[in-house]
Amino acid sequence: MRLPFVTVDVFTDRTFGGNQLAVFPDARAIDPALMQPIAREFNHSETTFVLPPDDPAHTARVRIFTPGRELPFAGHPTIGTAHVLATTGAIALTGDVTRIVFEELAGPVPVTIRTKDGTVDFCQLTAARAPEIVPEPPPRERLAAALSLPPHAITTGAWSPEIMSCGTPFTFVPLVDRAAVAAARLKLEVWDEVFAGRASAEVFLFAMEGERRGSDVHARMFAPKLGVAEDPATGAAAAALAGYLGLRDARPGGTLRWVVEQGFEMGRPSILEVEADKENGRVVRSRVGGCSVTVTEGSFCLP
Repeated sequence: MRLPFVTVDVFTDRTFGGNQLAVFPDARAIDPALMQPIAREFNHSETTFVLPPDDPAHTARVRIFTPGRELPFAGHPTIGTAHVLATTGAIALTGDVTRIVFEELAGPVPVTIRTKDGTVDFCQLTAARAPEIVPEPPPRERLAAALSLPPHAITTGAWSPEIMSCGTPFTFVPLVDRAAVAAARLKLEVWDEVFAGRASAEVFLFAMEGERRGSDVHARMFAPKLGVAEDPATGAAAAALAGYLGLRDARPGGTLRWVVEQGFEMGRPSILEVEADKENGRVVRSRVGGCSVTVTEGSFCLP
């Protein structure tokens, strides 16, 4: 049996940038037991499988797999899947703005699709859950060792490492500058010991300065336990980062915005547009969006 798939580069407006994603727009004929092996075969950061929704008010149910395991929520797979369904006609566009809802394991995920001259131009998701703090990050010195950095490269005080989640937890590690972000290297033997038994072994390190004009944050993300040594663009982490940054912003309310650049060290530059809605000092909602481009279309031969 042959089933069609599409691959896209997500959080970029040009081929060979952003984060790769494989999408099966109609996965009804795929045995769920084969989804993990298929994702491992593609070996992209994630592969998605689109199924009919459980709730007819929603657009589709989306299952998301890394090469290592299934995820309850992820950003670039959500954005890329919306792009594929909209560009292939599987979703009927309603004008310049189309609003849909995906069912993911973390809950319903609203997505806004914007078009320009009839072409899909930008997709933005609202995280299924508001950003929340999860205990407890490893000690600063151990994090530094796992990242091959000196401890003083990691900031302290209000800007200390913290685990946050919008459905998938990430350990956020703020660094003193962009050079420290670029210098980080995985030390796997230390990594396994540092993150054993912890809520998150996925690390998002960042500095509050951009390489590209217009960027606010320069970031990298390591997730070796998911089978992803380094991720070029991580939408779920960016959505949770909105919580980390929003809590440290002095403004008590309103919509806060940042542009995050990621993947530059990998030669796959990615641009993620991040928003946080803040009310009475709390981040109550976060969004992340970006562009995508279609790269390949083909068929997968199922055993």
